[in-house]
Amino acid sequence: MEQPLVILERQDRVALVTINRPEKLNALNTGVISALASLMEELNKDTYIRAIVLTGAGNKAFVAGADISEFSTFNAKEGYALAHQGQEQLFDRIALMDKPVIAAINGYALGGGLELAMACHFRYASTHAKMGLPEVTLGLIPGYGGTQRLPALVGSGLALEMMTSAQMIDADQAYAAGLVNKVVALDELVPAACAVGKKIAQNAPGAVAHALRAVRAGAGAQPGTPGYEVEKKAFSACFGTAEFTEGVGAFLAKRTPDF
Repeated sequence: MEQPLVILERQDRVALVTINRPEKLNALNTGVISALASLMEELNKDTYIRAIVLTGAGNKAFVAGADISEFSTFNAKEGYALAHQGQEQLFDRIALMDKPVIAAINGYALGGGLELAMACHFRYASTHAKMGLPEVTLGLIPGYGGTQRLPALVGSGLALEMMTSAQMIDADQAYAAGLVNKVVALDELVPAACAVGKKIAQNAPGAVAHALRAVRAGAGAQPGTPGYEVEKKAFSACFGTAEFTEGVGAFLAKRTPDF
């Protein structure tokens, strides 16, 4: 029997959502994005649920990135559609939700995985978590809001260092930079995230929703603003280039790219 791509558990008024592709390190593909988007829409309308915790199955990865094999032959037009549809369907949907979504980062959060965590309203991480945006090794840039959300969270200096060097940071570095709110042992991660979700659930849901909207507006992190459109166009321009062909080819062949 085929396993569901996304698993939902309800803990009182908190929804625990688990991306369930542990054999692929929970990599995002079109199926996962579609299933997760549909579930998030359902949960946003569910008046009983007051907070959502999002995590990955297993103990290795939250989401280790996008499923590169799905877009390895894309051209610029297809690349733009990939970024636009992904942002609109899932990443912006989470960012614009009226109830807090808490990312419980239980391992690698790379590329689209870190972008997914950043679309959530705040983040907890396990002690062994690693985070990064390594898209330049593929001849790409982040395309799911990463160029906008990471600088807003950690400042442009660290964001640019991470994006241009493709280096990962560990959980303690992420905490020091303000990327994650708390670092705990792996076995404490989901309980800790659910515990704060239950605290949120005790408060006035309308006021919580207004707080989310006000912070989005004041922080300049509102999806749909010009920076996100610039990102989609720049992301799509990478497709079909010699760098993209070399970067993705090297990744799929498990070798070091030669740019």
